[in-house]
Amino acid sequence: MDPVRNPYAPGAGQRPPELAGRDRELQQFEVVLERVARGRPERSMVLTGLRGVGKTVLLNTFKSMAMQRLWGTGKIEARPDQSIRRPVAAALHMAIRELAPRHRAPERIEEFLGVLKAFAMRDPAAAKGTSHWSPGIDVPASRGRADSGDLEIDLTELFVDAAGVATDLGVGIALFIDEMQDVQAPDISALCAACHELSQSGGPLIVVGAGLPHLPSVLSASKSYSERLFRYARIDRLDRDAADLALIAPAEREDVEFTPDALDALYEAADGYPYFVQAYGKVAWDLAPRSPITVDDIKVSAPEAEEELAVGFFGSRYERATPAERDYMHAMAQLGDDPVPTAEVADVLGRKPSSLSPARDSLIKKGLIYSAERGVIGFTVPHFGRFLRAQPL
Repeated sequence: MDPVRNPYAPGAGQRPPELAGRDRELQQFEVVLERVARGRPERSMVLTGLRGVGKTVLLNTFKSMAMQRLWGTGKIEARPDQSIRRPVAAALHMAIRELAPRHRAPERIEEFLGVLKAFAMRDPAAAKGTSHWSPGIDVPASRGRADSGDLEIDLTELFVDAAGVATDLGVGIALFIDEMQDVQAPDISALCAACHELSQSGGPLIVVGAGLPHLPSVLSASKSYSERLFRYARIDRLDRDAADLALIAPAEREDVEFTPDALDALYEAADGYPYFVQAYGKVAWDLAPRSPITVDDIKVSAPEAEEELAVGFFGSRYERATPAERDYMHAMAQLGDDPVPTAEVADVLGRKPSSLSPARDSLIKKGLIYSAERGVIGFTVPHFGRFLRAQPL
């Protein structure tokens, strides 16, 4: 069939043509927006799940929902080797720029931008003489506000001031943080403290984070009250009805159908994971000669889809691992696809668990595995164990 009309979109963070199976999360965020708009107390929100389940897509959808309500919005992607000070400053500057044209007191905007500039420039980790940062508006940096060098103090003051600008307009500000598990430990602690202050004062600023399944434990390790600070939503694979809808609805808009047997085969292959649904659907469309797409079309297209996943989705991650790290992952894969005890991985390798700590810790930092709970680790990518079992040792 015509590949130009192919509706499926297996891209990183790319919104699928049909956002199926996420109604509950969308309704939850709609409630958050409405409560904040009415001045009601509401918690910030955290999405967790494996890679490929659509966390970034949801994060971007939430951002669009907030923008439709005329909120100020900003987004960052956390990196393990970077402080959040300047990325947060840039994101909040974007949010305030969205609000500024509607604010009746330009001096209030300039006052906040002065605080924002002072916050961004006060980076203790920056080399002396390199702290030159401009928010794009020529205002002098303020003194004595959000510029102490202590991120917890500074971020709290910055959030409170930003929330004040939003309050003037009767709207809110939403800061979106992708890959939140990669925020450095001191910065996570500061972020939790700032959100805690906002929750107590009722300021209309929320943080919406997305990260791997161990993100809640990262947050709770930084502040004991974090489990009460955020509304947690675990994002998982799609059920059968939602997975079918993700395939059928876009196809129907192009006057294309799937046979029931084809949908059975696609669900078995993709296992309900949204990224895989798009990947298999895209190749099936390209290789099918006509509508309806049949089970025979799936049998022909599945190997090509699996080869593309092996190179782009699985292989690119596997190539980042050292030989010792690959050995560790192969041992995990021998034990199955679910999270496994680290002691059992050591048994497979015939090593002491303590001797494997460097490889395990490095894999966690690279985002290839995560600590599901104390002494238990799992792959961050679904079906990665199956991919490894097909690789030569």
